[in-house]
Parts: sequence; C-alpha cells; structure tokens
Amino acid sequence: MPLAGGLQLRAQADSRYDVATTKNVMVPMRDSVRLGTDVYRPSRNGQPVAGKFPILLERTPYNKDRGVAAAEYFVPRGYVVVLQDVRGRYQSEGHWVPIRDDPNDGFDTAKWIGAQPWSDGNIGTMGTSYGGATQHALAIANAPYVKTMVPRNAMSDFGRYGVRHNGAFELRFFNWVFTMGNGTGTEYAEAAAARAAADPAEAAALVEMGNRVREYVRGLPLRPGTTPLKFAPDYEAWLIEAMSHGDYDDFWKNSGSSVVDHLAEYKDIPEYHTTGWYDSWGTPVANLNYVELHRTKKSLQRLIIGPWIHSNENHNYAGEAQFTDDAALDLMAFHLRWFDHWLKAIDNGVDREPPVRIYVMGGGDAHKTSEGRIFVGGHWRDEQEWPLKRTVPTPYYLHAKGVLSSDQAIRDRAKADRPVTYLFDPRNPVPTLGGNVSSQGTLMFQGAADQRCRADFWLCSDTKPLSARNDVLVFQTPPLAGDIEVTGRLVVKLWAASNALDTDFTAKLVDVYPPNHDFPAGVDLNVADSIVRGRYRGGPGKAELLKPGQPYEFTIEMYPTSLVFKRGHRIRLDVSSSNFPRFDINPNTGEPLNDNRRVQAAENTIYLDPEHPSRIILPVIPAVARTSSGDQSRNQ
Repeated sequence: MPLAGGLQLRAQADSRYDVATTKNVMVPMRDSVRLGTDVYRPSRNGQPVAGKFPILLERTPYNKDRGVAAAEYFVPRGYVVVLQDVRGRYQSEGHWVPIRDDPNDGFDTAKWIGAQPWSDGNIGTMGTSYGGATQHALAIANAPYVKTMVPRNAMSDFGRYGVRHNGAFELRFFNWVFTMGNGTGTEYAEAAAARAAADPAEAAALVEMGNRVREYVRGLPLRPGTTPLKFAPDYEAWLIEAMSHGDYDDFWKNSGSSVVDHLAEYKDIPEYHTTGWYDSWGTPVANLNYVELHRTKKSLQRLIIGPWIHSNENHNYAGEAQFTDDAALDLMAFHLRWFDHWLKAIDNGVDREPPVRIYVMGGGDAHKTSEGRIFVGGHWRDEQEWPLKRTVPTPYYLHAKGVLSSDQAIRDRAKADRPVTYLFDPRNPVPTLGGNVSSQGTLMFQGAADQRCRADFWLCSDTKPLSARNDVLVFQTPPLAGDIEVTGRLVVKLWAASNALDTDFTAKLVDVYPPNHDFPAGVDLNVADSIVRGRYRGGPGKAELLKPGQPYEFTIEMYPTSLVFKRGHRIRLDVSSSNFPRFDINPNTGEPLNDNRRVQAAENTIYLDPEHPSRIILPVIPAVARTSSGDQSRNQ
C-alpha cells in the first residue's frame, strides 16, 4: 500500500506541466484594433506540449502582467491561461470606454482562441470587479466556446448601483478615473498614465493628479478642461458624462455588462457568482444578477456570499471586523474545482452542492484581536435559494425620541409623534466611515468600522461619534432580549420632505455593541448603507424635482447582509442626507447634475406618524429550536 501510494503521487507529479509564455500577442478585433494578449501554455523541457487543452481567459483593465500567479497555478494543472488587456489599457490599442466595447472584443477574442491549435474548444472565464464585468459582456455577446464563468464581485448594472446609486454618484469611480484605473501608488502608475495620456509628455501631470484626488473630490462639479484630466480625454469624457447622466436610459442599459437589461441574449452557461457582505458590487451580484439568471436560465447558477470587502475573499476580516478563521476562501482551489468539472468533465461533486452558500456574521464575544479588530465571529451555512424563502419581513418603525421598534402598540401610540427637521449643509457633509466601497484609494476606509470619527481620517475634525452630529438622526431598539438573525434584502421606506428642490436622504444600519473590557465605549459597527437622490425618488428612470414641503415616501435599498444581532445589542438606523466621499454631495439647488454653480443648506424633515410610517423592513430569519426529541424546528 505505501508503495502504491507513492507511485500514485509520483505519477500525479509527473503529469504536472511547466509554463511556456508568449507575451504580447496582438489579437485583431473586427475594427482592426489589436489587443495585447499573453498566452501561458503547458510545457515540458522548455517546449509547449503538443495537444489541445481547456482555456482559462481573463480580460482585465489592471495590466495582464498581474495575472502571472494564476497562470503559474492553473497551467501546471493542464490549462492554457490567456490574459488580455482590455481596449485602451496598457498594451492594447484603441480608446478606453468602460465595458462598452467588451461584448464585441470579448466575442472576437473567444473566436480567436477557439481557432488556435492548442485550444480544445472549451473556455472558462475568471476575473474580479471590472474583470467580472468583462465576463458578463462575453455572455451578453453570446461569445463562442465559452462554457462556464466565475464572475467575482462583478461590475454590472452600474447605472443602478455601483457608479450611479439611486441617482447619486459613487465617488469611488471618480477616484478610479483620476488614478488612471487604480494605478496611483502602484508600480503601474506611470504606465497607466502614459497609456491614458493623449501626449506622453503629459503623463507626469496625470500621475500627480492621482496623488491629489482628495483636493479634486472636494472641488466638484467636474467640468471639461479644468483639471489635468484633460490630458486623458477618453477618461475625462466618460467621467463627465457619467456624473452628468442620472436618468436610467441606453447610456446605462447598454453599457456592456448590464445583466438584467440583457437577459434574453445572455448566454445560458453555468456560473459561480461570488461577492461579500461589504463588497461594492454586492447588490448587483446577489439581488440582481444571481436572482434573474437563476430564474431565466437552465444552466446551474451558484452564489457564495462571504464576510468580505471587495475582491478580498482570501481574508477572514472586513475592515475592523474579525470573523472566524474559515471565513477566508482559497480562491485558486475554489476556481479549480469549478473549472475541472465544467471544462474537464471531472465528477468532483461541485454540481451537486447546495446552490447558495452564505456566511452568517455575528455570534462572537467582541474581544479585541491582536490586530485591534473586534471579534464579530460567524459561521457558514448552505441554502437552497436567495433570498431565503423562510424570511419574515419585519418592519421596524421610526418613532419620536430616537425609538426604533417593531411593536405594533408603540406604532398605534405614535399619532402624536411630530416630524423631525434637521439642517443639511453640503459644506459640512457626514464623513464616510467604512462601507461597501472599492477603488477607494486615500478617500475612504473599506468594510466594517466603528462609527466614530478619528484623528487620522482626513474628513474628521474631531473624535466624536457620528451619532452626535445634529444632521444625523438616530433610531435604535432597546437592548435585545434575544438574538435576532437578519439575512437578506434591506429596504428602508422613509417618509420625508425638504424645503429644497432636490436633496438626498441616506440610511445606515448599525449593530450597537454594549461596552466591554476591550471596548469600554462599546462599538457602533456599520452593517449596510444606501442613499436616494430626491429627484430620482420614483426610481432610476427619469428625474423629477421635489415640491418643497411635500412629504414623499422614499425607498432606500441598502446592500444585503446576513448578521446575528446578539442579545444585549441594539439595532440602530441612522438617517441623514450625506455620506461623503462614498457619494457625491447634493448641492440642494435642483440644478443639472454635475453642473451646479450654487450650494444651499436644506431643511429636511422625517415623518414618524402612522399616516407616514417611516420604517426599515428587516429580513428576519426564524430561530432554530430543538424539540424534546432532539429534532430541529423553526420558531418565528
């Protein structure tokens, strides 16, 4: 037995390959633009191995040279890896417009791959964020030979969430453009700037601009030719259009990776969708892409949601929140199992596993870890669908004196609850402390964060908690008598009015930890947040300014979550009108987007009475109880 085992191991080792690399193959597109492409092939003794292999394709704006680690992992295991710079980036020709050309370019690249002598006609795709968007673009184009995908944290449907967000603009994309695609601060900064510049002599100015993005983000609106971004005309043109374009029309619907707007033409292939509770694309991935593709396609659609910030599935923490050791994902092994099954027909059981896997955060003892984080804890759980069918939508109503309650009796007594009015001054916005951000650079902190200002954050002028601000309305429950699990979509229905023609309303769900030895003041840990721009209160379609003084019901959907609010904690909802620099600041004037010349303070009013029932609808999961026989049953 030992001898046989040793021979088997040696045989497996002998079957592994070396890597032969061909750099900068210029693959022609249908309009004669050529895209820089690297091909990594199995080899032995310095020569590519004859024969055909399945292909793993990644199309990226982040420099194909950064994909070497993936090639070194997959090629020895019998795959050809193809890495390509998208149009207008690094080694590829053409003009950059985010995702717009990727359906056609992806189709042409897949067609080229399928014609190569080393291709067996089976392509799997990988990549995160923008690299997830290029995968959706391939599927929307019905690209040939593509048999399966793993779109991680995919940039998709970004006219709804991700770039525009219920009408507001996510300034992480301002940072993305001003840093030439996150090049600033990396070894690729000069190359990214040189490729973006109309004249190579202007690249240095673009690099310096990326180092000063805080100054530029405070100087909005952005107008043509007023910043060094004019030296990168493709980037300036798109950013100004995106910041000026709020209506949800063809500009967003046909942006290249809007899945829900192109379900009919979207290719029917198995996909594994991945995202995190603190990921910047969590809503499009979980609530839009997975739900709609699962509903409309026959092929297997899988979903995993962990406690991660953007593209950090290999970590077991998110910002200041620490989870259990097993929260981290072995990304390479995760991909390998999926691709081995769908591209090599290996029966490894991946197709028979439950369709949804989520990490339920919470349950930890809240001690301070050696890294200074709070131990939130949590556990993995398999599910059969998303959202969960056993969810009990439970409204928690906003009441006078900062009360948040699901108690019907309290709601009935709320007739005398008067509206609360606060002053929102765009010149003094509420600073962003954590959240579902990415491409944040020096602007923001990612993930979970105690909602207290700190001296080392550039927008804080003190160290007070955000709850102490006059323009933040805080509504919270009493300390909970028992654990409450909240898993699913988070929707706020807010009755509000303003004396301005346009303004914003923000909502933030917070888990309030009681004081303990390590955290004597307790911790106010953000769970999720969102915003709605007043002129888009009716949805993302078309703008309509407010009538000053008229109450409206605003719908604010946050990113989804799965969290156990522990016994003794409080559930808190913070309401305000800014969250900067996560979102751009509304000047309250009603002027065209990204073209205001004035700024004014707004008096914004939140209604609390039964005729105007402001509330957050929490997706409460019934608790699991054990019967006398030891079986598990669910109690509501």
